[in-house]
Amino acid sequence: MRKQLRLSGSGGQGVITAAIIFAEAAVAEGKEAAQSQSYGPEARGGASKAEVIIDDAPIYHPHVEQPDIVLAMTQKAADKYYTDLKPDGLLVLDTDLVPEPPDFPNVIRIPITKLAVEQVGKSLFANIVALGAIAHLTGLVNFETVKESVAHRVPPHTVEQNMKALQTGWDAAAKK
Repeated sequence: MRKQLRLSGSGGQGVITAAIIFAEAAVAEGKEAAQSQSYGPEARGGASKAEVIIDDAPIYHPHVEQPDIVLAMTQKAADKYYTDLKPDGLLVLDTDLVPEPPDFPNVIRIPITKLAVEQVGKSLFANIVALGAIAHLTGLVNFETVKESVAHRVPPHTVEQNMKALQTGWDAAAKK
């Protein structure tokens, strides 16, 4: 059941936090998970990616070789990080921030950042909107488990907004 995910964007968009939450949710359900991350020398604005491997069996090589799913939150991330996506994989793009989708057969476009602003009030929540979408599209972890992981990871005063963001992403993916 091994699934490899790559969440990518620019520094400050929260893709690393989203990947950590997703991996924690998988572990909470008794699955094996490995999470890694890399980002450019710029803390904000530089390219960043976070990868998650989820499996029922032990994970001996914790690096994503060929992702099943790539989330790209910026054009630069889309261009850079989709190239080794499995041929039957899924490329999930932030509609407004990736105006020129790569030529790939399985693309889902969701206005992630726009939804965060319109539904939750701030682009800050785009990573959790994306997390909700990825949770729905993969079906790897139960939505309730993801909600619990989000609640444990985010600042207490933002839990309600993060729950709204998570639900917004889930609902947006359900329409695709």
